[in-house]
Amino acid sequence: MGNFYCLYLVLLLFCFGFFVTTLSQADSGSDAITAVYIVSLKQAPAAHYFEEQLRRHNHHGHGFHHNSSSSSGRLNRLHKPRNNSRYHPSSGSYISRVHDSLLRRALRGEKYLKLYSYHYLINGFAVLVTPEQANKLSKRREVANVVLDFSVRTATTHTPQFLGLPKGAWSQQGGYETAGEGIVIGFIDTGIDPTHPSFADDISEHSYPVPAHFSGVCEVTREFPSGSCNRKLVGARHFAASAITRGIFNSSQDYASPFDGDGHGTHTASVAAGNHGIPVVVAGHHFGNASGMAPRSHIAVYKALYKSFGGFAADVVAGIDQAAQDGVDIISLSITPNRRPPGIATFFNPIDMALLSAVKAGMFVVQAAGNTGPSPKSMSSFSPWIFTVGAASHDRAYANSIILGNNVTIPGVGLAPGTDTDQMYTLISAVHALCNETILANDMYVGECQDSSNFNEELIQGNLLICSYSIRFVLGLSTIKQALETAKNLSAAGVVFYMDPYVIGFQLNPTPLEIPGIIIPSPDDSKILLQYYNSSLERDGLSRKIVRFGAVASISGGLKANYSITAPKVMYYSARGPDPEDSSLDDADIMKPNLVAPGNLIWAAWSSLGTDSVEFQGESFAMMSGTSMAAPHIAGLAALIKQKFPHFSPAAIASALSTTASLYDKSGGPIMAQRAYANPDVNQSPATPFDMGSGFVNATAALDPGLILDSIYEDYMSFLCGINGSGPVVLNYTGQNCWVYNSTIGSADLNLPSITISRLQQSKTVERTVTNIAGNETYKVGWSAPYGVSVKVTPTRFFIGTGEKQILTIMFNATMNNSVASFGRIGLFGDQGHKLNIPSSVILKFS
Repeated sequence: MGNFYCLYLVLLLFCFGFFVTTLSQADSGSDAITAVYIVSLKQAPAAHYFEEQLRRHNHHGHGFHHNSSSSSGRLNRLHKPRNNSRYHPSSGSYISRVHDSLLRRALRGEKYLKLYSYHYLINGFAVLVTPEQANKLSKRREVANVVLDFSVRTATTHTPQFLGLPKGAWSQQGGYETAGEGIVIGFIDTGIDPTHPSFADDISEHSYPVPAHFSGVCEVTREFPSGSCNRKLVGARHFAASAITRGIFNSSQDYASPFDGDGHGTHTASVAAGNHGIPVVVAGHHFGNASGMAPRSHIAVYKALYKSFGGFAADVVAGIDQAAQDGVDIISLSITPNRRPPGIATFFNPIDMALLSAVKAGMFVVQAAGNTGPSPKSMSSFSPWIFTVGAASHDRAYANSIILGNNVTIPGVGLAPGTDTDQMYTLISAVHALCNETILANDMYVGECQDSSNFNEELIQGNLLICSYSIRFVLGLSTIKQALETAKNLSAAGVVFYMDPYVIGFQLNPTPLEIPGIIIPSPDDSKILLQYYNSSLERDGLSRKIVRFGAVASISGGLKANYSITAPKVMYYSARGPDPEDSSLDDADIMKPNLVAPGNLIWAAWSSLGTDSVEFQGESFAMMSGTSMAAPHIAGLAALIKQKFPHFSPAAIASALSTTASLYDKSGGPIMAQRAYANPDVNQSPATPFDMGSGFVNATAALDPGLILDSIYEDYMSFLCGINGSGPVVLNYTGQNCWVYNSTIGSADLNLPSITISRLQQSKTVERTVTNIAGNETYKVGWSAPYGVSVKVTPTRFFIGTGEKQILTIMFNATMNNSVASFGRIGLFGDQGHKLNIPSSVILKFS
């Protein structure tokens, strides 16, 4: 049910999240329960080893030294580890042999199955063993960490215009013809449909270059034949070993190949980097032309999620490890874990730690916040090196309505044509048009119009057929397509779906209907329709049989988009902060989400065999909603920044996106956030940084941020080492000792473009360092303080030359005891027009 905010998928995968399918393995006559474990070793992985080697050869240090002759635009320092690992494949096979040898020694003669050797970002492996065997492994001195594998789940035509790309960001980069060129975005998702025109490399006069720094390959399978990849789709692989060992892999639906049997991966890839100007035709109607945010970027696919069960961390980490080794520039993850990671901090989990190594190697990492809002602390993306994106609406809406004979108009949804404008049609309920009277007792779902043989064609012909929309549609047991087939077979003039009262607070997306039709999503509005219909029936006084259907109506079409709605607003399903630091839900001093981007009602490419959304089955485009759609918007915009500033670190890209984000909707009012699942537009209030982070992405401003707040890998290590008791865990994951970092920092002291203090004991001083990447400029500093706190920033004015740094000192003083989160901002206003916004939040205050 993809276009039901992935609700069905989420429910399905939620059930999977709480149990790990285990296999029985006959061993010496007894049945031993086995499970997949991710084992990491104390020795550093290949990426860290190459980094050390380079440090000895290179004395450039950090910052913005870059080699302008590098054709790829990638920092040489970051480029070399990949080339080394590529030209020395033996390093990978050597590490794999070390893993095999350890398993043989630890589990002498016992049965086990190694699924993956990870050697690039983390040094470790995934293995199918019993809990006893896992315990044996954990006691080996070479072994740092043994974690039970866990499950994960999956969390456009107009958004380029809404984000101002054609006249803004694209025109700065030489137009859509070159926007994002040379940048490779890696997608960890459900795969891709390589036949889709959104991924062709021959639709433009301007021929595609091959990105020199990328070394990925294309897996060839029956569904993904030779020639599926091209200069646009430059790499494709699949990872499913963990799922297969659990016995839940369904090869007919899930495809042991990079091919997308779900639809989600094709959709997200085209949002970020789909070709420009691809016609969106659905159910025979044309809905404009589609384009990705960076239409000339290259796509590399690492399929680790599957239609029938979601995915598992062991497979996701294998995909991330491979993406980093191949040399992608940006990693886009529209997936989140099904539960909070256990342990001393949420940041220490195999996915986040693999992504930390990816960031160390220069990759910008974007992740969906999750569709678990609107409750506080519902965030599923935790770490400061990951750019976390929530979902907001944009200003395009499709709405149609039904006008009843008593002059009442009821709004609805449906991407459908209307009936003839000047004519009213008789309404006939499916349950009053049966072939014979007995069938209703035989089939209680007959009102859902799934089988035309149940109905009297003479009654329905030329009239509007009323069908019920029940929970069975949500679960895929009944479909809109089948009801439309029924209506066509019976020559109905159109079809009207009313919402069953048991489907409470359910948000319906526009659904394509080939014939005039409407779905009334509100149970209350559905009652109004049924009352009018029933009160207009004339019945025989004795037999009570219906002698005349008196209710009439016309349907106004829903094919034309309306651009007048207030937008953006934060969607109710978008996961919210504060960021949970650990499984006991203590708050981290890190703001999440980082920002919000369009995620609601997004048109994008759909797999030819995609079944995630029944409504769009067989179509080449689908309209989907979720933070899954918001994350690739940012991945594409990050490609534009990376193209313009090849030397930017991941933190610099994050800063450019965050500090320039907008706080206002298109009518100039504050961005609103929906606060409830039922009637979300009634239950809304101004968004806080825990709803929207720094605000709504401003694509054009992000390409000219003026100042950036940068961080390097060592800063994240100092932060992780500052967590109480983290030393052994840091060593386990990174192979590095915390004593190397002689000074650790608290998370509020990371140089992030936001400030979060979860416990303010009287007063706290934090610093932020800004670096000027533009011309010489003088800045004024202004601020608003969170409620219950006084704030002082120094300096209040400064001049900064190109390439120079300036430290800002910010003092927070609690002026009262208060346990409610309150929010403020710091604004930097340059005399050359640059404006930066740094949000602040303080939760507990003790004066």
